[in-house]
Amino acid sequence: MSNTFQYACDKHRQDRATIRQSVRNARKSLTCEEQKTAETALCINFSQHVKPPKNAKIALYLSNDGELKTNKLIQYLIKENHTVYLPVIHPFNGTTLLFQKYEENSPMIHNRYAILEPELNCSHICPLYSLDYLFTPLVAFDEFGNRLGMGGGYYDKTLANYYRNNIAKPIVFGLAHDCQKVEKLPIAAWDVPLQHILTPTKFYTW
Repeated sequence: MSNTFQYACDKHRQDRATIRQSVRNARKSLTCEEQKTAETALCINFSQHVKPPKNAKIALYLSNDGELKTNKLIQYLIKENHTVYLPVIHPFNGTTLLFQKYEENSPMIHNRYAILEPELNCSHICPLYSLDYLFTPLVAFDEFGNRLGMGGGYYDKTLANYYRNNIAKPIVFGLAHDCQKVEKLPIAAWDVPLQHILTPTKFYTW
């Protein structure tokens, strides 16, 4: 590996790390009232722009680290007779996600990141290709739909085969606060832009 290539790789990682920390700080600085307002606005924006099929299977996630809160959206979807699924870290490979049915009385546990997830029940797992919509968290996004995650690569690895084979389902959306938008992200060869991103006030589609 040449010194020039190594320098470029190191700078790329540094740039991504700088953006990641800056945007995380911005969203964590939002007040409780701002978070509540954003959570309510997200539900309204969802209802106006996203039209799931009847009795849809929709994967979401429970918010963490200042992420846009999803609790009201989850409650709204269940009330609309959709089935909600939450991510569970794969118990064997530990690097990809399974999506398990979630109900208000579902037993929950904390995963390795202290994030709540459903206690594993294989009979409640939904194959990725059977989901209608999948909503991913993100740290930052840009005007071209590029997504910057937390760095663990869980969604990238989980969706790798989906992207590689251009599978029709699920339709993948990003969820974010408006303050998480940046002008341009430094992207890597493996990054796949999102086609849809929903914020409390905007619906981006590419």
